[in-house]
Amino acid sequence: MNQSIELVLKYFPNLEAEKIEKFEKLFPLYESWNEQINVISRKDLDSFNERHLLHSLGIAKVIEFVPGTKILDIGTGGGFPGIPLAIFFPEVNFTLVDSIGKKIKVVNEVAKALELKNVHGIHERAEKIKDKFDFIVSRAVTAMPQFLPWVNGKFLKENNNKLKNGILYLKGGDLTEEMKPVKQTVTYYKLSDFFEEEFFETKKVVFLKMNI
Repeated sequence: MNQSIELVLKYFPNLEAEKIEKFEKLFPLYESWNEQINVISRKDLDSFNERHLLHSLGIAKVIEFVPGTKILDIGTGGGFPGIPLAIFFPEVNFTLVDSIGKKIKVVNEVAKALELKNVHGIHERAEKIKDKFDFIVSRAVTAMPQFLPWVNGKFLKENNNKLKNGILYLKGGDLTEEMKPVKQTVTYYKLSDFFEEEFFETKKVVFLKMNI
């Protein structure tokens, strides 16, 4: 059992065998792809388990998506947080979008290798996506005031989860100034409340309830 799974099981001890198997395959897959296409920095690859896998699963500590939920991951890069969340929530539908084609190639190849039927990677700018979703997730692709125009008109009206439809954004540091222009209701979930590693000290899941 490799380190990534020990770290995941530390915080998610009741994972089913099929999910554990897929999580075990993640690091070798990304290590192999990273030799061909640089999607993760060398420093972050060395801390893959913590900085990519567990960080992405911080969203799963905030909400348990109901089956059939539709999620858009904007600026997914090599597939974060979308791929780990898709493994964790196999009955939830994930669309992963990035404007860089080689990164989406990795996303689709990783999804194929893991037989993730609930992942669809698209090489496109976020603004061009016409579909509607329950939630939009992202990992600090830009400041929130710049991010919000990208998601206009992309939310379903009916709410089926415990949280209202909206944005779940993984972000670190002091967000006071950045969030001042934001008019939506904002809730901060500190990842240090869930994970004890030093990396998570300033990391948060920022939830914006969208008024649809």
